[in-house]
Amino acid sequence: MSNETSGQASSELDLQAILKKAEQQTNFPDVPLDEFTPPTYEEWKEACIALLKGAPFEKKMYTKTYEGITFDPMYFRKDTEEILPKGSFPGMGDFLRGAQESGYVGKPWGIAQSCDETLPKENNELLRHEQEKGSTIYNIRLDSASIAAQDVREAEVPGDEGVSVTTIDDMHTLLDGLKLDFLPFYIYAGASAVPMLGLAMGTLKASGKDLKKLRGILGANPIGELAEHGKNASSLEKLYDEMAAGVKWVKEHAPGVKTIFVRSDVFSRGGSNDVQEAAYTLSMAVSYLRALLERGIGIDDAAKQIAFGFSMGANFFLQIAKLRALRPIWAQIVEAFGGSKDAQRMYIHAKPALFFKTVYDPYVNMLRNTTEIFSGVVGGLDSFESSPFDEPIRKGDEFSRRIARNVQIILQEEFGLLQPIDPAGGSWAVETLTKQMREKIWQEFQSIEAKGGIVKALQEGYPQEAISTVLESRFKAAELRRDRIVGNNMYPNMTEQLLDPRAEDVEEIKKQRKADVEAYLSDIDEAFKSEKLKALREAGEGMVDAAIQAAQAGATIAEIAQALHEGSREAEQVAPIAPHRWSERFEALRKITENYKAEKDDNVKIFLANMGPIPQHKARADFTTGFLQVGAFEVLGNNGFPTVDEAAAAAKESGADAVVICSTDATYPEIVPALAPKLHEALPQATVFLAGAAPADLVETYNKAGIDEYISVRANCYKILQLLQKKKGMIA
Repeated sequence: MSNETSGQASSELDLQAILKKAEQQTNFPDVPLDEFTPPTYEEWKEACIALLKGAPFEKKMYTKTYEGITFDPMYFRKDTEEILPKGSFPGMGDFLRGAQESGYVGKPWGIAQSCDETLPKENNELLRHEQEKGSTIYNIRLDSASIAAQDVREAEVPGDEGVSVTTIDDMHTLLDGLKLDFLPFYIYAGASAVPMLGLAMGTLKASGKDLKKLRGILGANPIGELAEHGKNASSLEKLYDEMAAGVKWVKEHAPGVKTIFVRSDVFSRGGSNDVQEAAYTLSMAVSYLRALLERGIGIDDAAKQIAFGFSMGANFFLQIAKLRALRPIWAQIVEAFGGSKDAQRMYIHAKPALFFKTVYDPYVNMLRNTTEIFSGVVGGLDSFESSPFDEPIRKGDEFSRRIARNVQIILQEEFGLLQPIDPAGGSWAVETLTKQMREKIWQEFQSIEAKGGIVKALQEGYPQEAISTVLESRFKAAELRRDRIVGNNMYPNMTEQLLDPRAEDVEEIKKQRKADVEAYLSDIDEAFKSEKLKALREAGEGMVDAAIQAAQAGATIAEIAQALHEGSREAEQVAPIAPHRWSERFEALRKITENYKAEKDDNVKIFLANMGPIPQHKARADFTTGFLQVGAFEVLGNNGFPTVDEAAAAAKESGADAVVICSTDATYPEIVPALAPKLHEALPQATVFLAGAAPADLVETYNKAGIDEYISVRANCYKILQLLQKKKGMIA
């Protein structure tokens, strides 16, 4: 026996002895707790009602979500007894509790920091740097031209969202020196993976890499591209042929690589709720399964080729429930197709939802990202891409990337999130939400399937309309400040200087990239390249090998794609789902004010007619100030006025565009009828507001006195600010 084996045996014996001793010492005496009387739910509810001081319990203590789920104020075991996981463990059953038996104990989730530098050489350096600093996956983000298989020389904005790749020489520069034998890689390839497979695998084969050691994703999502852009370069039937060819090729040559990447971005960025995002993404995956089965690929091979990408949103517990609900649904779907237990495992990559990130006060995005990472990990994802906090504004820099990456490392190394297996398992709240999400996702998924699948539904316009309805609900909630967007519709930082977008010199980049591509192509045998492209057009199922040979012969990604798509019938068209962010309306409104200030050296001026001593008006004055500063307006405060005449005189001297009367409900019946007419006389063009909502029996009195609008928790902040901008002439 070797020393190492002997040492292990000794350690095992020591451990057994410790456990046995611990068992003998667990006879603790009973501690009576009869002095504490457990309160009943009714008693707790009565105490809450007393604290609410008249506010309705059902309205204040129950939280409605965009998914049609209502959070209870308290969850009980008796209500969840039937759904608690009693006999299952992670990696068992329907994978509700996780896809791996040991959770993250033996295999931590992958840290897949996105690398988006424009030039292949710079992106290669960034990939190496990220790996050295803690990333465990090479996550290569392509620019929109490369995703669309477009030659950089024809691209409108090369490098807009990632690295520009046109030739196999670009790919060689991009992948040079990466430890692809040891670390996985991710590349989202757009509507078809074959052109990028040709460049990547052609490069790796030429470099002598063992393709069977490769792991990762080089995946396509043609329906997602159709939903985002409204039309693909080729028909779905043709793209499905390419998808099937890719699946067959990697099974033989690179079995560790997945070539289908079903991403939910288009739905999430459109403003969908979590049920819609999950159901529509599952429906895309089912469409791919059917297409592959029709092309002679077995269900196990097809299902194992699919990786999922989901966005983690702002509702912490629903994100956990979403991931936990998705796994059993996918297992059920694959099982229905006849797939094995192993094929039913769902591979989930996730990242923070860009929809919930802001341009103003962007450092808050760090906090948003952290909660979204945490919920994803608790929900059981396989890998995560933590976005830099400045993602809505520009490409990340060393600081923002470091913060994003280190959040994941801290969660793994310092917070101990690698240890608990299914930490949410057994939680009465989470188990209930998981059941509710599972039922709602399945119901919406069935609705899509009843329409003939996601493509038919998109052609009908159903997902677009459903998502648009939720988006408008989100915007409305933001306008009313029911959804609080820190730094935007609530708590604006009036001294904030927007981050420098660091716009790249597009013309210089185009010039450099054009020179690089043409320098490489200048030494290409055009006749040989044409021969390989002709072979590609005629290749059929052998199209991946033909694409590799064409790439090695000097064909650009655009030429490879054109050869692949030749002969395709007309591509499908749908109404695209436009990307949004929840804060975009308030950002645009504030930007209008700031531009006006810079151009005119003027602003909307708001005078606070604070009545009485500070304790009398302060609460309403503070609320009003925060309300109006959302529009970046100038709010003129003071310590209060003892009489209405003094308040009116001060308002007139201010020359304000609007005046807000601030005091208490008890004093308004006396103050408002006297002060409001004087304010209109002092400032005939000004809008007169009252801070607070008027009681129903006094609305007519206050309106007749001259109150134009009311600023309260029920007021539409966005519309009031826009009204003031229009009166000032900032907008038409």
